[in-house]
Amino acid sequence: MAALAPGEGIAYEPDEKCSIALSLGMGIQGVVIALAPTVLTMSLFVQSTNLSARHATWAVIAAILVCGLATVVSAARLGPVGGGHNVLMATSPSYLAVAILAVNSAGPQTLASLVVVTAVFQLALAKWLHRLSRLITPTVSGVVVMLIAIGVMQVVVERVGTTTENAPDIAAPVVALIAVLVAAVLALRAKGLLRLWSPIIAIVVAAIVAVLFGLYDPAGIGSAAWLAVPQPEFPGLDLTPGADFWALLPLFVVVSLAVTIKAMTTGVVIQRVSRRNPGAADYRLVQGTVNTVGVGSLVGGLAGTLSIGTMDATSISFAQFTGVASRRVGYCIGAILIALVLTPKLTAVLLTVPSAVASGYLLIIMGLLFVEGLRSVMQDGLQPQKAVVIGVAIAVGVGLQASDAIGAIIGGAWGTLLSNGMMVGTLIAILLTAFIESSGRRRRRLETALNAEALPQVDGFLAEIAASSGWEEAAANRLRLVGEESLVSLMEESESDEDRSRSRLVVVARPSATSIELQLRTSADAQNLEDRLTFVSERAPASEEHTISLRLLRHFASTVRHRKYSGIDIVTVEVERAP
Repeated sequence: MAALAPGEGIAYEPDEKCSIALSLGMGIQGVVIALAPTVLTMSLFVQSTNLSARHATWAVIAAILVCGLATVVSAARLGPVGGGHNVLMATSPSYLAVAILAVNSAGPQTLASLVVVTAVFQLALAKWLHRLSRLITPTVSGVVVMLIAIGVMQVVVERVGTTTENAPDIAAPVVALIAVLVAAVLALRAKGLLRLWSPIIAIVVAAIVAVLFGLYDPAGIGSAAWLAVPQPEFPGLDLTPGADFWALLPLFVVVSLAVTIKAMTTGVVIQRVSRRNPGAADYRLVQGTVNTVGVGSLVGGLAGTLSIGTMDATSISFAQFTGVASRRVGYCIGAILIALVLTPKLTAVLLTVPSAVASGYLLIIMGLLFVEGLRSVMQDGLQPQKAVVIGVAIAVGVGLQASDAIGAIIGGAWGTLLSNGMMVGTLIAILLTAFIESSGRRRRRLETALNAEALPQVDGFLAEIAASSGWEEAAANRLRLVGEESLVSLMEESESDEDRSRSRLVVVARPSATSIELQLRTSADAQNLEDRLTFVSERAPASEEHTISLRLLRHFASTVRHRKYSGIDIVTVEVERAP
C-alpha cells in the first residue's frame, strides 16, 4: 500500500475544530482500535499472576480509566504535560514479563512501588531530554519505529492463522486479506467523508465476512452488565522495599527507557503527520508527550495497574489514514474510554471484533509505521556510519524477534528481556551512537552570555578551532560566518538586551576529518531556526533584507537542525571543509 506523505490529505490539523459528529465518529474508530491492546495485555497479566479475582478485575478497569485520562491530557496541553496532539495511550506490553515476575515473587505492593519509581524516572528523563539529544537521534528514533513495526507484523502474521473449531482453516487468512484490500483501496481512491470512514468501513466489511465464516463469537456480550460502578482495590505501596524490589528495579528501568524512547519517537512523528505543511519538530511538545506517559504511569502505579505507553503505530497511522488530527478527536477517544469503565456491555461488544479482522488492519498500520521510520533514518542522508548503526540494530533486533536464543541460554527475567528484539535493537542503536560520539575527535567548548559581546568571542573560538584542525583560510572563513549567522539569528528573536544578558550561550565544536559540527545551546525562546530556513527557501523573496543572514547560513552550512525544549534551544550546524 502506498503511504501518504507526511501532512498529505490532512483535513483537520490539531488546532482546527471538526464537527462534533465527525469527532464522535473518529473517536469510536480510535476506541475500536485502541481498546483491545490494553484489555489483551491486562488479561494476559491477570491470567499469569496470583492476584485475587477482585484485584484482577480492578486492575483491568483501572488500566482503561488511566489510558482514557492520559489520552485526553495528551491531546490537551496542560503546562509541561501533554503534547497537544492525538497520541493514544495504552497499557504497555513491554512491562508484561517483569510485572508478572514482580507480582508472583514479591506481591502487588512491590509491583506498585516499582511502577511508581520508574514513572518518576521517566519524568526525570523528560526534564533532561535535551541532554539525550546526542544519543536519541533521528537514526535511533527511526530504528525504534521500524523495529516496532517489524515485531508487530510478525505477531500479526502468526495470529492470522488462528481460527475457531467450526470455521475452515482458510477463513482467518481470507478475512484478514479482505480487511487489507478494502482498507488499501479506500485509502488510495476514496475522497471526502468516505476516506475519513475508510478504517471503520474496512473493519465492518471484514467482520461481516468473518460472521459468514463462523469466526464471530458473541458469547461474552450476553453476560456483561449494561451499567456497573467499579469497586476500587488499591494495593498500596511498599514503603520498606526489600531485596526483591532492588533486584527487579534495574529490569523496570531498562524497560522504561525503551518505552520513553518510543514516546519520544511518537512525539516527533505525530507532529509531522498531523500537519499539511510539516515543520521542524517542537521538542517541548515531545517532552509533554513523555511527561504524559510518566504521569499516567504514576497514577497507574498508585491505582494498582501497569505502566502505560504510547500507541505508536495507531496514533501515527490513524492521523495519516483518516486525515483528521483535530484535538477534539483525542478528547472523544479519551472520554469514550473513561465511559467504558461504567459500561461493561459496550466493552464486550468492542472486544468481540474477530482477531482476523484486527490482524488484517494492523498489517496496514504497521506498514505505514515502517515507512515513517524509514523517513526518519533518511532525514539527513545515509552516511556510512549511520548505515552501520541501522544495519546492525535491525539485523540483531529482527533476528532475536524470530528466535529465543538468548532466553534459552540465560533464562529468567533477564533472558526474557534480552530476547525482546525491539529492546535489544534499540539498545544496540544507542550504544553504537554513543560509541560514535565518544570515539570522535575531542570536542571544544565555549560558554558566555547571549549578547553582542559574544560575537567576537565566538568568532575567535571558531578561528582557533579551524586553525588547530588545519583548515585553509576559505574554509575557516565559512565556519566563522556560519557561527556568526547562527548566533545572530538566535539573538534577533530575543525579547530585549536585558533578557539576552540573563541567558547563557554554550558553543560546542566537534571536529572531524572532513567537517566541523557546531552546537549552540541557549535559553533564549527563539523561533525555530529550521522553520525559518524553510520559510526563506520556499516563500520569502530574495530582496527581503531580514532574510539575508538566513540565506547565508543555508548556503554555507551543510545541515541545520534546531531543537526547542522547555527553556532551552539547541541549534546544530555542520560545515564541510571542502566547499
